[in-house]
Amino acid sequence: MELGNPGGPLNPIKMEEAIQEVQAGDRQAFTTIITAFERQIYTYCYYFLRSHEEAEDAVQDIFVKVYQQLKRYERRVSFSAWLYKVAYHHCLDQLRRRKRRSRLLSLYKLQLVPHQQTLPEESPVDRMFEDLNPEERGLLILRVIEQYSFEEIAMITGSSSAALRKKYERLRKKLIQQKADEGGGCAHGEVAKSN
Repeated sequence: MELGNPGGPLNPIKMEEAIQEVQAGDRQAFTTIITAFERQIYTYCYYFLRSHEEAEDAVQDIFVKVYQQLKRYERRVSFSAWLYKVAYHHCLDQLRRRKRRSRLLSLYKLQLVPHQQTLPEESPVDRMFEDLNPEERGLLILRVIEQYSFEEIAMITGSSSAALRKKYERLRKKLIQQKADEGGGCAHGEVAKSN
């Protein structure tokens, strides 16, 4: 089977063929799926989890889950939307576990480090994502970077598309205000408009 562009978009027909081959028991065909989506899922997980190591682990776990659940996939939704739904729920589970651990760890660190150490300068994107909660990060990535419709994001997250539109509009206003508070102002069209 021809793989196409490694890490890039794969012809939808070839993707469906690979899915059918995996469902029929050809484990090697799953490599096609991993190659096509690994980079995108890593980026999604990184901005959701905010950790390179956790994102790498999450990608591996997500593809294991996808392989195990591939027989459940139905063509009524796009494969990428189904894959992002698996990734979304996996990342939420990771954040819930991390939240429980981080409470104790942060108290421990505060006792060990009497003063704040100077950290390297973060990129503007890192600073922007730092001020967002996981739900806002996920919505922003799926809408602006991956360019999913609100209906597709609703399928991924289990929310209604109308609620997502409202959340996105509030998020857009929040980001514009955040940019203005930093003193930079915000040029018209700098933050993606909702449809």
